Amino acid sequence: MYGNYLDDAAKIVAEKREENLKFEHVRLTADEKDEILKEYHPDRITSQFRELKIGPNKGEKAPLQLADMLEAKPRIEPEHIDLNHVDYETDVLVIGGGGAGTSAAIMASEAGANVLLVTKLRVGDANTMMAEGGIQAADKPNDSPAQHYLDCYGGGHFDGKPELVYTLTNNAPKCIKWLNDLGVEFDKEADGTMVTTHGGGTSRKRMHACKDYSGAEIMRTLRDEVFNRNDKITVVDFTAAIEIIKDDKGNACGAVLQNLETNEVRIAKAKVVIIATGGAGRMHYQGFPTSNHYGATADGLVMAYRAGAKLLYQDSLQYHPTGAAYPSQILGKLVTEKVRSLGAKLINKDGEVYIHPLETRDVNASGIIREVREGRGVKNDVQDAVWLDTPMIEMIHGEGTILKSIPAMYKMFIKYGIDIRKEPILVYPTLHYQNGGVEIDKTCHTNVGNLLVAGEASGGVHGTNRLMGNSLLDVVVFGREAGIEAGKMYANITMADTGKMNLDHVTAFEKERSAAGINSDLVSPKVLPTYTHGNKEFEKPGFPGASK
Repeated sequence: MYGNYLDDAAKIVAEKREENLKFEHVRLTADEKDEILKEYHPDRITSQFRELKIGPNKGEKAPLQLADMLEAKPRIEPEHIDLNHVDYETDVLVIGGGGAGTSAAIMASEAGANVLLVTKLRVGDANTMMAEGGIQAADKPNDSPAQHYLDCYGGGHFDGKPELVYTLTNNAPKCIKWLNDLGVEFDKEADGTMVTTHGGGTSRKRMHACKDYSGAEIMRTLRDEVFNRNDKITVVDFTAAIEIIKDDKGNACGAVLQNLETNEVRIAKAKVVIIATGGAGRMHYQGFPTSNHYGATADGLVMAYRAGAKLLYQDSLQYHPTGAAYPSQILGKLVTEKVRSLGAKLINKDGEVYIHPLETRDVNASGIIREVREGRGVKNDVQDAVWLDTPMIEMIHGEGTILKSIPAMYKMFIKYGIDIRKEPILVYPTLHYQNGGVEIDKTCHTNVGNLLVAGEASGGVHGTNRLMGNSLLDVVVFGREAGIEAGKMYANITMADTGKMNLDHVTAFEKERSAAGINSDLVSPKVLPTYTHGNKEFEKPGFPGASK
């Protein structure tokens, strides 16, 4: 048991468990969903956004912290960078070592390209590694990519770019087969049939998983395949890209790199550049904790924006409804949606099921914030929250289900004496996913020549809300698409075609900053978060439901 004041609170849930297990909460109507989002979702708090003063999205709003980074001083002074000294020359430069970057590198190398993959941490240190619940694909007889499309497009509030949603959903079955053939150990029946489950907002059971280690298993397989191709793929780790290099035609042709161990600056020249730098959770927008890995600091958005690439839905973030809210050691850690797909329900302090557990993520996050703000949350000394009644899972599916299906969740809580088979857990929204990013087309092109973007750094695939299981799918589908496209492009580009390398856009950006009266000393890209004593970056400004 919790062994403190929370024991009594948990007893209320236990007393009503049998009753709540039988109770089916009615799904919210479209109008009810709009109302709860308008009133409680963090994206609707106008004071937490401001208009951009410069750049391709000038006049549009962005989260305060992202706006500051997009308009911050560059890390380099162009006049001090020697572009004549090229340290790496390659066909395709991939920036980022997560699911999108590795998928892109594999497919580009398969097309014959020499690939340089640079990553500021290690290959696999990415949000892909931390994804738990599964990956969607409509590959069962009662399902179809068309049905998947409708779920995805509607779940994103009809804001997704149709051609991107089409590419995502129609390529899903092929990508599952590709991953399976590479060696991903998906959950399967005895006869080899893939096990599939529901996720929030899905009308069919199309979630493929590897217990609750799905992202880690996929990342393991992709990383191994990258290393198996070391004749065509060169990996440079602990090296951050800090600026895109362009040629005199305005096309991307490389990047300025910085070794994080030595601080040495290096120059990479390439025919095609792919940004696959992932998300922004470590920006801690609005002071929220995050489920993201340490390097998720929106670097790709900053570099692409300074190079002239337009962003899309940069003001849309996903706050996963179930981040761990107790104990403090795991605050913000992801409690996979698979817990709810297996039957655990969300319960307020009065022991009431107040919402359907598989509403879309933005709706459920807003519902939790509402319960806490209106006094129906469970007060504790870490983060006021609601209960997720995990013991329901084994009441539904039988003893042993939790250890079989969600062992990572069991292990995360049992370290602190909380047995999720017997006790409910406390959850509150955690900053989870960057819905928006660099605008791309269906083959990952941006409005900057020879600059492709794939994965979470892109915008338009998920509209303004992402469904569970579509992020792992996104990084694989569009990582592959970027690699395939780069594999076609590089053969038609010679190094002579790239023209003279320059950083004129960085100089122009500085002039634009000055003309707009921006005199901040902030430097971007951020590269790594800061958690020093007294740092205000992670101090909660009082978002709805904040208890501290």
